[in-house]
Amino acid sequence: MRNTLTAQAEERDLAQLDRLIAAHEKLLTDRMRCSLELREAARATLAGGVASAWQDSQPGAIWIERGEGGRVWDADGTEYVDMHGGFGAGLAGHAHPAVVEAVERRVRMGTHFGHPTEDLISVSRLLRDRFRLPLWRFSNSGTEATMDAVHLMRVATGRKKIIKVEGAYHGHHDSVQVSTFPTPEGTDIGPDHRPRSVPHGPAIPGEFVDLTVAVPFGDIDAARTVLEENPDSVAGMIIEPVMLNIGVVVPPASYLAELVDLLHAHGAYLAYDEVKTGLAVAPGGATELFGVTPDIVCLAKALGGGLPCGAIGGTAELMELIADNTYQQVGTFNGNPLTMAVARAMLTEVLTPEAYSHLEALRVAIVTGVEELMARYGIPGHVASVGAKGSVIFADRLRDYRDFLRSPAPWRRAHWLYQVGGGILLPSWGKSEQFTLSVQHTTEDARLYVANFERLCRDVRPAQRPEVAS
Repeated sequence: MRNTLTAQAEERDLAQLDRLIAAHEKLLTDRMRCSLELREAARATLAGGVASAWQDSQPGAIWIERGEGGRVWDADGTEYVDMHGGFGAGLAGHAHPAVVEAVERRVRMGTHFGHPTEDLISVSRLLRDRFRLPLWRFSNSGTEATMDAVHLMRVATGRKKIIKVEGAYHGHHDSVQVSTFPTPEGTDIGPDHRPRSVPHGPAIPGEFVDLTVAVPFGDIDAARTVLEENPDSVAGMIIEPVMLNIGVVVPPASYLAELVDLLHAHGAYLAYDEVKTGLAVAPGGATELFGVTPDIVCLAKALGGGLPCGAIGGTAELMELIADNTYQQVGTFNGNPLTMAVARAMLTEVLTPEAYSHLEALRVAIVTGVEELMARYGIPGHVASVGAKGSVIFADRLRDYRDFLRSPAPWRRAHWLYQVGGGILLPSWGKSEQFTLSVQHTTEDARLYVANFERLCRDVRPAQRPEVAS
């Protein structure tokens, strides 16, 4: 009887969610007239009317005018608490005094030379101490950082194949644009325990798909099977130590330690993609948080304080291949003076022990408030969070990408609309409504997030239902 009642409640929830989504999409559209007009004007000279496909979302891209502290204002004058954070880059918030001072000081001294400047030494030393890897190089984006990591593993081993996690996004170079967001509609994605590698669109040559083997997150046996079936062929594995493309998925206990040992036993390397987690989940990222140091760490986003940046750190053995030009890691803007000045300020003045304590207090306030509401209203799921990152997971279980595919998309879409409509800006696309806190956010900002979530709960389940309470 309970299963029948539960199924009926789920059906009612989904029907109500569909109605709410339609109503709140209209409210948002009515509120963003200037953004929609800018989008149409941009189409004449800007492909698709946006600078990146990631900037687009339904019902339309929100064009931003300015940001200050923990807030941004869009082209229509609407104010938001910015928990979008530039897809996770915004740990400092906007116009942080230390960042502004670093930019103003450096910009008057010149912004690009194609030669090294002294801040490179300071930043690389600080990263060495935080991530426990001795040698570093810089680039200009997370994509460049993960590309260098893959190249370096291939050069070091003389092997071509790599392993990546199904559903993980590591940038848009060919080697990792495989099984980033595969859907079963019209595509054979294979069984849960043995995903089939599929290209992310028609731009990816089949040869790269053949060289990139997808595995489920957190499944050490799947990685072992790939290594055993491809002896002396796998250069290494790239992984987000906390999977973030589908919400927040913390690795199973001992998984990372077992993974690095397994790869080394097969003569392969482990690279962490800490583009999102680096600096955000702990001062030394997930490397510090879980106490497992990989062979390579890739950084970007928050390190630059809002400026384009990228970095890789590695073991002395691997980085010597860069030092002696066996692998030429290059880039005109690598170690750009303006970026390095801001990175130094981020590491010394912004992301301090006090800042991390503040971020933790805000995270706890959101998690505690939302989970109390989920329990009170009988909403399925939980809040997954670590450091400055968090996400409401509308499912009882989220271990990997296949669990995400089975989770109810309408809950995610409605939550995004309620937060944006209520003044909290979250990442577009609504895959996971993942929030990024900044050091300039306040307790009141956290309370607003919780209050918006309560409105969603009340509107989906306006009355107490016996089957929910049973």
